[in-house]
Amino acid sequence: MSSNANDFTSNPLATSITLEDVYDAFELLDDWEDRYAFIIDLGKQLPPFPDAERTEKNYVHGCQSQVWLIQHYDKESGKLLLLIDSDAIIVRGLAAIILLAFNNLTPADLLATDIDKLFERLDLFRHISPTRGNGLRSMISKIRNIAAAKTA
Repeated sequence: MSSNANDFTSNPLATSITLEDVYDAFELLDDWEDRYAFIIDLGKQLPPFPDAERTEKNYVHGCQSQVWLIQHYDKESGKLLLLIDSDAIIVRGLAAIILLAFNNLTPADLLATDIDKLFERLDLFRHISPTRGNGLRSMISKIRNIAAAKTA
């Protein structure tokens, strides 16, 4: 992989916003139009994705939108660092939520994370289209496969 760890560790989502912040925002925002706007704002905070990494190898199949995912395994910390991008603004926001849940974890911790519980708490799958839901599952599956390969 040609990207370095700084592309991942400089992720503002990893330091300034937490999953608890997302939960709190969803509780404060009464309607889904406001929640969608919040999700879109999260996506705008994703760090830049290197153009050179927009390749077939990094492409996430199963998404309606174009989605790319790259990873860096930091051997020193044993943590998996992730970066996701999409051409669709709502998908970028959903990717940001995935990053908040999975980024900077050991592969074992990532695999132990109950992502379904997260999405149930946010009630996301009821409010996104089935094709977006399938895309979200495709991103999660690819990340889990990367983590599983690191634990093998």
